[in-house]
Amino acid sequence: MRIIGGSEKGRRLSAPKGDRTRPTADRTRQALFDMLIHAPWFGREKLEQALVLDGFAGTGALGLEALSRGAPRAVFMEKSRPGLAVLWDNIRSCHMEEHVRVLPCDTTRPPRARETAQLVFLDPPYGRDLVRKGARALSHMEWISSQSVIVAETENTPEGFQLPGAELLAARPSGAALLTVWTRYRPDGQTGP
Repeated sequence: MRIIGGSEKGRRLSAPKGDRTRPTADRTRQALFDMLIHAPWFGREKLEQALVLDGFAGTGALGLEALSRGAPRAVFMEKSRPGLAVLWDNIRSCHMEEHVRVLPCDTTRPPRARETAQLVFLDPPYGRDLVRKGARALSHMEWISSQSVIVAETENTPEGFQLPGAELLAARPSGAALLTVWTRYRPDGQTGP
């Protein structure tokens, strides 16, 4: 696993031993960032101004990729001790310590935000409805606003993935994963501004 683009392109990232962490594959991250950078609803300029939140961070690959590609700051949420150790190793390896804040917490129980994130990555373990739970908790604690762009990686199933109360911007299968991008999220289930 490595950083795919930007200032740290080619930098190898570590992952915890065992199968508790499922890092986003390099190919999937490449497809995701190509989509974000070229999308009319996001683009490189927004990325280069965004506070990025990497929920269920694990190795931090998504947030570190965003930083490498020009995002100025990122917040990482990770609750497991082995995950936090590897996350910090990867942050140091990429020389990003000054650009990050690491919160040792469960993304479904975050602290109150200091400011809203413009780009939110949610890549939890599959099959536990954690994207919906995480989005609801992050919205409640003001990490997500109706203007935030939420990127979810879920299991690629025939019925896809729905985030009630959000507007779907894009969906792209990538092997066993499904990438969906949402905005205008409102945890009350309503859509619109």
